[in-house]
Amino acid sequence: MRIGVPTNDRTSVEAHFGHCKEFALIDCEEGAVKGTSYVNPPPHEPGVMPRFLAENGADVILCGGMGQMAVNLFKENNIDVILGATGSIDENVAVFLSGNLESTGSVCEHHHDH
Repeated sequence: MRIGVPTNDRTSVEAHFGHCKEFALIDCEEGAVKGTSYVNPPPHEPGVMPRFLAENGADVILCGGMGQMAVNLFKENNIDVILGATGSIDENVAVFLSGNLESTGSVCEHHHDH
């Protein structure tokens, strides 16, 4: 399994996935982290990030929030969406792998200037 996490500092989950500096791509096997790599995303435009992460092998995205259209696009690209993640990437991934991180359903409903 490969988990994608938006970040600006390689430590914390970035709240707005569409404006992150990079994505941590965390490879997991049998409930344990096997390695992490980082990729720079393309410029943010509707529909770009789900395709980009799918092309980079992500199965799941852990993030703070996103609009319903983005959630749908990730799902169309066979990527599970877990919303409401904040703070440490490592802690969120550990809780997710233990089966205890559930999406809070925190869908972003305000408008951004893109």
